Amino acid sequence: MRAHAIFHLAPHTVAVRETETPELVPGELLVEAHCSAISPGTEALIFGGGLPESAPLDEALSGLGGDFRYPFKYGYALVGEVKQAGSRDDRDWIGRQVFAFHPHQTRAVVDKRDCYRLPEGMPAERALFLANMETAVGLVLDAAPLAGERAMVFGQGVVGLLATAVLSRFPLAELITADPVPERRELSQKLGAALAVDPAKGRELAVLEDCLFHNAHNGLDLAIEVSGRIEALNQAIRLTGFDGRIVVGSWYGRSTGLVDLGGPFHRRRIRLISSQTSTLSPTLSGRWTKERRLKLALEWLDRIEPEKLITHRFAPYACQEAFELAVDKRAGALQVIFEY
Repeated sequence: MRAHAIFHLAPHTVAVRETETPELVPGELLVEAHCSAISPGTEALIFGGGLPESAPLDEALSGLGGDFRYPFKYGYALVGEVKQAGSRDDRDWIGRQVFAFHPHQTRAVVDKRDCYRLPEGMPAERALFLANMETAVGLVLDAAPLAGERAMVFGQGVVGLLATAVLSRFPLAELITADPVPERRELSQKLGAALAVDPAKGRELAVLEDCLFHNAHNGLDLAIEVSGRIEALNQAIRLTGFDGRIVVGSWYGRSTGLVDLGGPFHRRRIRLISSQTSTLSPTLSGRWTKERRLKLALEWLDRIEPEKLITHRFAPYACQEAFELAVDKRAGALQVIFEY
């Protein structure tokens, strides 16, 4: 059976190509796609050729085997309907709407371990945010916010906005966000941030720093960095107080820059915590399985209704235009999706 998929052919170049869907075997499902979402962070980095070709696409997902040598497919947010099952034991999947960790493709054979059955009636566009919501939940789990803390989220793309929305439900003393795009700062305040600053304006950061360290105040208790910019990590270090913690969720790829591990970082004993969506911290994995985290992410989708973050919709044949728009910060795109 043939299908059409979006392939990365070279840096800044994508196109739709025919691809073969293999014969179903036990444990696999044939999914007919309804829609899929471009990851605003990872896929923007990949589109720009920002990753080493020898790096694995994703060792945790069977649908993303191989590496970044061209041509290759990439993507992990596809929603569709199960049309066939490879085993009689899995017939109850047929007709169900699922989220699949799979690249952009009209129909695909997917390992059922990479599929998640969605609640009846959940809009497909809402379900598209499951992977990003899982990431946001993981960031907050790693951050472990406490009542009365001062927190800040650097980067208000989709993941940053979702993390802000989750953090806003905690009894924090202060929740601040940073993003250079005015519309994103405005959205973050609608989702619960008390203050949103432009990190490109040194004066705004200087005033914020003065306030955070004024009198007996001791800077931020925690920060989450998901901007994809190393400079944002340095800004987080600058604003975090003694024994504060910074959760790093960004994937910087080939981005170059120096992380300032001098003065404030060293003297304040700041902790840098790596947060990775494919795995859980050993301190959490005893009780938090991936299944439990996905279930929680699914509940948060209905609370936040993130489909309102979708700004642009494209047919797959317009993938070049879609990716160019998704990576252009000046274009105002937040979440770009494909409709099949």
